[in-house]
Amino acid sequence: MSDTALEAVLRRDRAVVAASLVVIAVLAWAYVFWLAASMGMPATPMETGGDVAGMNTSDMSGMDMPGMDIGAAVAPAIRAGTVADFVFIFAMWSVMMVGMMTPSVAPMLLLYAGVGRKAGASGRPIASTGWFFAGYLLVWVAFSLAATGAQWLLGRLALLNPMMATNSGILGGLILIAAGLYQWTPVKGVCLSQCQAPIAFLTSHGGFRTAPLGALRLGIAHGAYCLGCCWALMALLFVGGVMNVLWVAGIAILILLEKTVPAGRVIPRISGTLMVAIGVWLLTQ
Repeated sequence: MSDTALEAVLRRDRAVVAASLVVIAVLAWAYVFWLAASMGMPATPMETGGDVAGMNTSDMSGMDMPGMDIGAAVAPAIRAGTVADFVFIFAMWSVMMVGMMTPSVAPMLLLYAGVGRKAGASGRPIASTGWFFAGYLLVWVAFSLAATGAQWLLGRLALLNPMMATNSGILGGLILIAAGLYQWTPVKGVCLSQCQAPIAFLTSHGGFRTAPLGALRLGIAHGAYCLGCCWALMALLFVGGVMNVLWVAGIAILILLEKTVPAGRVIPRISGTLMVAIGVWLLTQ
């Protein structure tokens, strides 16, 4: 590519960043949809003839369902199997976090690229934005490791069904109540405010960074605020099912609305109240 052509591409940095984010999000969601469809597993242990977390290969050997190879690969991880199973679930969580969080961080990334272009900093806003995004995703990869550990523990305690949702109404209710109460906390408010105001975040953290390490660290800082804002909502995946695509999409949409709709703390407080109410209802059943 000639210098003139490259310069023309760089002038359209925001378009390049936006297109890249769309591709990344689509690929991540395609993987989640494919995995959920490939599992082809019943949602309750009653349909498999075994217990929730103690399913064995003999229980599944006579089952002829589409995508059973993938389902069989996932099933051991539900009951905390080998290191390979742990890595498989960790990869699943990591890709799912990319799909869920990329749309909500897009405004921040587009602003970052735009600021870089206006600053004329080395003419490399796309590269710096890429490092920023990498730092952001590192935080969610770390969260994915913690989520994989939580899933491993719940599987060991026989508290997950094959769709990776808790089969305990008490545990589900407690998770909902905890997540709902967190929606009202000052910590949630502080973290959400950093996510809702990208310009304020950049200003308070020194602005656009040209050096890769600086951009990476800034992305990690923004990711930390985002994690503080959304970790409790991610815990809800164990209530509705990690492989329940509609549930996953619903949480992703709620996160996007919280960060982008100019309604302050209204959405978190309304959703938090509903979570607590549903959680109390589950505990009383």
